[in-house]
Amino acid sequence: MRARRLLRLVAPAGRGIALGSLLSFATLGAGIGLMATAAYAISRAALVTSFVEIESALAGVRAFALARAGLRYVERYTAHAVSFRLLARVRTWFYAAIEPLAPAVLWRHAGGDLLSRIVADVETLEQLAVRVLMPAAAAVATAIAASVLLALFDPALGLVLAAAMAAIGVVVPLGARAAARPAAATQVEARADLAASAVDAAQGLPDLLALGREGAFLARLDALGERLDRAERRLALVRGLAAAVTALAVAATLVAVLLVAIPLVSSGRLDGVLLAVLPLTALAALEAAAPLPGAIEHLERSLAAAGRLFELADAPPAVREPRDPAPVPSAETGLAIEVRGLRFAYEAGAPVLDGLDLDVAAGERVVIAGPSGAGKSTLVGLLLRFWEPAAGAIRVGGRDVAACAGDDVRGLFAVVAQDTHLFAGTVRTNLLLGRPDASEAELARACRVAGLDATIAGLPAGLDTWIGEHGRLLSGGERQRLAIARALLKDAPVLVLDEPTAHLDAGTEAGVLAALREAAEGRTVLAIGHGALPAAIGGRTVVLEDGRLH
Repeated sequence: MRARRLLRLVAPAGRGIALGSLLSFATLGAGIGLMATAAYAISRAALVTSFVEIESALAGVRAFALARAGLRYVERYTAHAVSFRLLARVRTWFYAAIEPLAPAVLWRHAGGDLLSRIVADVETLEQLAVRVLMPAAAAVATAIAASVLLALFDPALGLVLAAAMAAIGVVVPLGARAAARPAAATQVEARADLAASAVDAAQGLPDLLALGREGAFLARLDALGERLDRAERRLALVRGLAAAVTALAVAATLVAVLLVAIPLVSSGRLDGVLLAVLPLTALAALEAAAPLPGAIEHLERSLAAAGRLFELADAPPAVREPRDPAPVPSAETGLAIEVRGLRFAYEAGAPVLDGLDLDVAAGERVVIAGPSGAGKSTLVGLLLRFWEPAAGAIRVGGRDVAACAGDDVRGLFAVVAQDTHLFAGTVRTNLLLGRPDASEAELARACRVAGLDATIAGLPAGLDTWIGEHGRLLSGGERQRLAIARALLKDAPVLVLDEPTAHLDAGTEAGVLAALREAAEGRTVLAIGHGALPAAIGGRTVVLEDGRLH
């Protein structure tokens, strides 16, 4: 089942894989021709007195040698080009599959685990075409062609080569597969666990050092490394045994070919010059089957990696998109928000929101206060269609958001959250997420309104200054101002403020609140917070408690 699905995933690259397999077959054929003509020329040279008598054989040697080198280059180039295109396709497919799962489903997975699936597991599939599909197809074609070729001299010779190709290309790989399957699955899982733990360690290093737990975490990493090392040693042992058995089978095949050919020469049914040609032809043909035991290992790793990708891609999204989405309401004059009977609970827990009702008129400012865990941020997530409510309805501009596409609904909101995510890039690239086509004048205005212009003036490269991962080269207040500027650039009719000053000191908070006041002009505003936020935003304040507003 998993193998069939993986083949369907790579099916669009079928033409490239077929071309690569054909080129690989042609390369192997040139190698067989080179070995056969070289053996014939050497044998014939011992019996002739004139160079002219072996000139054609030597010309064949040169032709096959040049063809083999040229075909090998084109085959490798084609194979890797197909592999890289396949890799790009798988990455695009996987991102498109998991994008609807954010954030409700993806939050169940550690960031390092997601990174391992997106990078390591996808890159594992890179070897599928180059080391599995193409070698297998070329080996089958070569086995048939070479066996028929030897059978023309004597049927027994063809049977010997066919049996040897079957043993090396089928029996040995199947044995290697049985031995490698547990280790291949363990390798993929251990590598993913190690990557997830390494990411956690890197991101949480300050906390580990502060709590004195770096030793325990290093011990965990060491244990995961040992598990990965054991799996890789097992795979190396399987590879070594498969290579040894393959070499033994090749040697036995050469002996068998000679045992069949010698009586043919003795009885006069075969020219003695061909006695060296036949085993060397068989040797060149067996080159096609030699990679197959290793191909099985790559296949098992690919199947294990594909299983991890399919596991996440098949997860049902938390929000069901309508089959025929309705258009979102016009935002020209502001949008009213209406919430009726909203109920929601995380997983199997108690309801966080239980029959919540809320009305926010177009252009009105409403502040929602309440204790931590009351469900304030949950309400924001439901407004943005990150989760599906268990009951109730949310209408924006008179239209039920459940009838609209999630991306269209989110386009109506600009959000400034307490934990703003900034990407590892420049100030400019982070701002342009709000509006990719924003002009320099629009960027400058947004930064001025957000109070970020003074900060940008002091940066070494202005808007093009690198701000580091999560914007850590900026202060907390500067990050929030950048988030405000980004929300301004989006120019959405509804501004949502989710405790935007929660982690700021009093002085920084005052500056950010001043920027928020200006950003709120002319918009419907839904703010979540307490302290100085209600007074700064204005409008009315309601309290969320026990899943309802009071």
